Amino acid sequence: MTAHTKHASFEYLTTRKDELVGWARKFSLFPYPFVTACCAMEFMAVSASAYDTDRFGAALPRFSPRQADLLMVVGTVTQKQAPILLKVYEQMCEPKWVMAFGVCATSGGFYQNYASLPGIDRIIPVDVYVPGCPPRPEMVIDGIMRLQETIARGKHRIINDTF
Repeated sequence: MTAHTKHASFEYLTTRKDELVGWARKFSLFPYPFVTACCAMEFMAVSASAYDTDRFGAALPRFSPRQADLLMVVGTVTQKQAPILLKVYEQMCEPKWVMAFGVCATSGGFYQNYASLPGIDRIIPVDVYVPGCPPRPEMVIDGIMRLQETIARGKHRIINDTF
């Protein structure tokens, strides 16, 4: 067998590796909360023991964006904060995902004026939107589960033709 000939067992393993990596990644989320407004109270509630985000692999918030793979934008983002949010996003390593937490992060909410950003997706890509003002903890958990499904189904860049 030459070095470039692929064995049937190798082919089987390599067809399932995206699923394996996706399964592992979906249960090891490291959130970085970018908290700016009143939705922070609900963020703290969802992190408490009653809702237990640890069972979804997203328990402990990171204190640096360099250690995180999930950016949770919680609350209103102003025009002055937008460059800071972009810088935080750029500091995160790949793979990374973004959650817009609440109506203000999603669309600007009821702060429709010149100072507020009408949705964070104007400056960074958003993977999951969590509705509500503020969103209930159950909605946040639903958002985490939707993100986990996206991660599990996704293609993972560390996987290539040689592995």
